[in-house]
Amino acid sequence: MHENRETSETPAARSSRTVGEGSGRTTRMYVAEESDSGKVPMSHSNKVEQSMAESEEGRPLIEENTQQFSTRPTQSGERVSQGLAGVRRAAREQKEMKFTALLHHVTVDLLRDSFGSLKRKAAPGVDGMTWQEYEAGLEDRIIDLHSRLHRGAYRALPSRRVYIEKGDGRKRPLGIAALEDKIVQHAVVTILNQIYEEDFLGFSYGFRPGRSQHQALDALSWALVRRKVNYVLDADIQGFFDNLDKAWMIKFVEHRVADRRVLRLIQKWLKAGVMEEGKWSDTETGTPQGSVISPLLANIYLHYVFDLWVDVWRRKHARGEVIVLRYADDIVLGFQWGTDADRFRKQLGERLRKFGLELHPEKTRRIEFGRYAEQNRKRRGEGKPRPSTSLASRISAGRMGTGLLLCGA
Repeated sequence: MHENRETSETPAARSSRTVGEGSGRTTRMYVAEESDSGKVPMSHSNKVEQSMAESEEGRPLIEENTQQFSTRPTQSGERVSQGLAGVRRAAREQKEMKFTALLHHVTVDLLRDSFGSLKRKAAPGVDGMTWQEYEAGLEDRIIDLHSRLHRGAYRALPSRRVYIEKGDGRKRPLGIAALEDKIVQHAVVTILNQIYEEDFLGFSYGFRPGRSQHQALDALSWALVRRKVNYVLDADIQGFFDNLDKAWMIKFVEHRVADRRVLRLIQKWLKAGVMEEGKWSDTETGTPQGSVISPLLANIYLHYVFDLWVDVWRRKHARGEVIVLRYADDIVLGFQWGTDADRFRKQLGERLRKFGLELHPEKTRRIEFGRYAEQNRKRRGEGKPRPSTSLASRISAGRMGTGLLLCGA
C-alpha cells in the first residue's frame, strides 16, 4: 500500500508576502493556547530517524514531490492553472496571509472543467436540470454563468431536501444543490483547496484530495499497534452538519480569505435554505450535507474548532502519548493514560459547546485497548463490549493482526 500517514515538522517562520494576493494576519486566534514550539503536523520524509521521534500518528509519509510545477492535480483529477499554483505556493510560504483576490481564478475554463467533474447521473436539484440537459449548449451556458458570477448577478438556489436510510433505521437529510450551484461550488472548492491543503493538519483525512478512508484506517491501525496506546476515545459529534454555527463558519474562513466576493458566495450558499415538498425553509444553523462545498466547509470549521486545539492540548497538557485521527466529523484518539482520556473527553465537550456542537452521548465512548484489555474487562465482571460501527472498530471488527482487542464500555 502506498503510505500516507501523518508526521510532524517545525516549519521555519516566514515573513515575506506575495504582492496582490493578500495581507498577513494571525490565523489561530481561536486556539485555546498557542504551542511553544509552533510545531505543526505536516507531511514529511521517512529518511531520517528524527521524523519518527517527532511523529504524532503512524509512520511518516513517503516523501511527496514538493517541487512546484505549472499545474497540480485537483481532487477530481484535472490540473490547475499556473495562477492557482501560485496561490498554493503563497499559502505554503506565508501562513498568515489573507487572500484578497481569488474570484478572478474562476474562469470559463475552470467552470467548464468543474461541470465535467460532476456526476453524470446525479439527481437534479430544485432547478430540475440534469447533467445531460445542461451539456446541450454547454459553451453558451458556461459563458453566461461566468458573466453572471463576475458581475454579481449569480443567485444561489435552495437545496432540494431528500432523505436516505441510515444503518440504525433513522433517516439522514441530504441537500441536493441546483446544477449551476454545483458547478460554481466545485470551482470555488478547487481554488480554496490550494490554500487549505497547505493549512490542514496531517491527522485530518476526510474528503481531502489524495486521501481516503482506507489510508485513514491504515494510519490508525499502525498507530494503535506501534504507539503507546492503552485507551481509545471514539468521539462522535452529534448532528455536526446540521449544527455548525454559520457566523463562526464565516469567521473561520476569513482567517485566510479576504476576497469579499468569495465570502459573499459562501454566505449565499449558507443562506439559500432548503425546499421540501414545495415549501422553502431557512436553515439557521448548519450546511446541507450532500452539497459540493459542504465537506470543505466542514473541514475548515473543525480545523479551527478541533484540530489546532487538540494539537496544542496533546503536547502541552497530556501526561503521556496521544494520537489523533479525524475523518470528517468522526474522531479517534489514542491515549497512553486513562486519566488523560477522561480529562480530554470533558474538555473536548466544553470546547465543542463554545461553537454550537455536542458530543453524541451514546456514540462517544472510551475504549480500553491492548492485549490485556479483554482479561481486565472479564476480571471486573463487565462482560462483552457493546458492538460499535465507529471508525475505530472498522479497522477489522476490533481485532488487530497482533491479537490486540478494543473493549468498549
